[in-house]
Amino acid sequence: MPRLLLLRHAKSSWDVPGLGDHDRPLNSRGRHAAPLMGRHIAAHALLPERVICSTARRTRETLAGLLPHFDREMDIRLSRALYDSGSADYIDVIRASGGKARVLLIIGHNPALQDTAVDLVGAGNPALIETVATHYPTASLAVIDFPQKTWAEIAPHSGRIVAFFQPRELETVDSPGAAATADD
Repeated sequence: MPRLLLLRHAKSSWDVPGLGDHDRPLNSRGRHAAPLMGRHIAAHALLPERVICSTARRTRETLAGLLPHFDREMDIRLSRALYDSGSADYIDVIRASGGKARVLLIIGHNPALQDTAVDLVGAGNPALIETVATHYPTASLAVIDFPQKTWAEIAPHSGRIVAFFQPRELETVDSPGAAATADD
């Protein structure tokens, strides 16, 4: 059963006038949130086997903040298709690039990342579904399980949201009860 992790990049900086959107770095809040989420992913046995990350600087810096907390080998790919695209493009990348990974992490951008979660989730805690649909802050992570055997087979509304973690919740207490889960 495939498990999809959809991580919005951490908070980025708008401080450099004239800097292109693709080249914007993380700000101090983002540099704090990325490792926090990395620790949480590792502590809760959510480590991916494959990571597909947008080529934008802020997504790559978010990935760099996660990696010190990941203690296993994994396949990491950068994809321009995750930058300035829509939900259909994200779903195409997931289907085509998930491979044999049981856990796939996508690091991308809103609104496409949030739209992808909404398009793929068809079951789970209604409160989590509503939160994902209305409020997907930077460095937030949706965990979605699918009944299909392969990534190529996933379909809209076939996923079940099992958790949604936000950095502000993790700062309070980094425990399973600190963020909304399907058991809430």
